[in-house]
Amino acid sequence: MHPQQRHAPAVALSAATLGQLPSRVGVPEYDRSGLTPSIVHIGVGGFHRAHQAVYLDDLCSRGLQDWAITGAGVLAGDLAMARALRAQDGLYTLLVRDTDSSHARVIGSIVDDLHGPSRPDELAARVADPATRIVSLTVTEGGYPVDPHDGSFAPPADGAPLPAAFELIARACATRRARGDGPFTVMSCDNVISNGEVARTATLGVARLIDEDLAAWIDEHVAFPNCMVDRITPATSDADRDMVEAEFGILDRVPVMTEPFTQWVLEDTFAAGRPPWEDVGVMITGDVEPYELLKLRLLNASHSSFAYLSAIAGYELVHDVMADPAFRRFVDRFLDTEAAPALPPIPGIDVEAYKRQLVERFSNVAIRDQVARLCLDGSAKFPKFLMPTVRIQLERGGPVALSALALAGWAHYLAGRDDAGRGLTIASDPGLDEARRHALAATEDPAAFLGFRSVFDPAIATDERFREAFVSALSAIQRNGVQSTLERWLDEGAGSG
Repeated sequence: MHPQQRHAPAVALSAATLGQLPSRVGVPEYDRSGLTPSIVHIGVGGFHRAHQAVYLDDLCSRGLQDWAITGAGVLAGDLAMARALRAQDGLYTLLVRDTDSSHARVIGSIVDDLHGPSRPDELAARVADPATRIVSLTVTEGGYPVDPHDGSFAPPADGAPLPAAFELIARACATRRARGDGPFTVMSCDNVISNGEVARTATLGVARLIDEDLAAWIDEHVAFPNCMVDRITPATSDADRDMVEAEFGILDRVPVMTEPFTQWVLEDTFAAGRPPWEDVGVMITGDVEPYELLKLRLLNASHSSFAYLSAIAGYELVHDVMADPAFRRFVDRFLDTEAAPALPPIPGIDVEAYKRQLVERFSNVAIRDQVARLCLDGSAKFPKFLMPTVRIQLERGGPVALSALALAGWAHYLAGRDDAGRGLTIASDPGLDEARRHALAATEDPAAFLGFRSVFDPAIATDERFREAFVSALSAIQRNGVQSTLERWLDEGAGSG
């Protein structure tokens, strides 16, 4: 902390107090009152505020006035974020942390946040407003009503409500169609392969349940670009808020901690224009898929693969996991022998350098990324991040032992006990009830977990080599714990067979 700031009272963040913040804190120097709220973003969590909102803030700082963000929450739990951002005039602190430095910056590109369950008419009107040109989403991998195996629309059960985000989009399209106002673009920013196509399937599926003619209009006029997004963004803790207050003199209810690295690859398919994101580092391309596969099958698959194993071993922070020699070897060998060889060619990317950079990012002590965050939504993540690699390796006769070990770790985690016999707090998951039923059955018969069809399609579940690897891994974890099993798997070369 700078000596002259040691005793200065902290300032509650708002538009009126920006001028009172320490000079080393970057603040918006553009006229926020002149911004046009032309993007509605559904799901304003930490990642959106560390990624898409920052790119737009960069453009606003260059004089762009035609684009700003209205946040939208469609779940009851989104109310706290909406209240916090509204109390701060949409402002929040972005703290970029590396091992030996921290840089604070206030982001100003979010100008409002509406909570749908509390203010449904106002949010519906904002999405349907002709000024809205893009509706973007970060609703997590499990937020899309799409079958993970065949990619078809998965309608809600009889009597269940329509998926809130996609009902909001479909009904806004109905209003705009009726008024002749034209379409907007639906831009998914979630970690889903072909996320634009998945968002299209979800939107059209919901629209057909409302009106077939509406679905046809959306199919013809609304754009759904694919994109790949990447920036490690841990959940904000009370300790983070205290640090922002102590180190930077800012009272902020919802600061965001993130790493220096950031990447966005975006397909140039828009129905009503877009900001010139390429001016601030976004890669605009006609084919996002290779970059999606690179990120999802290396970064995201690695995260999920060590998350549950490390939780069972008692780890809470990712950098501590990476400091454990056995886990570091596990990640290196998984990337080298199973994940990377299953990738297609990636234009312009040095995959070996990318793998090295991933390990460095995972090891960033300053980020304090939480293992618990990586344990969220396993039943939605594994089918997209890891199972494609397993499928490819089985078809080639390649190695699957480390993938099987990772999935066995998940099964043991779901049974609810760590290696010390303590009860685990199981992370939320859209398929948690079914996953836990299979995991509890697997405590008696390890192969029972492979009956979890939402994750294991029959071709994988019945493959003798994979089945043997999974049963062997889960049995070893149940008998000997994660650390012993991990070391034996690596020492005996299981990752190469």
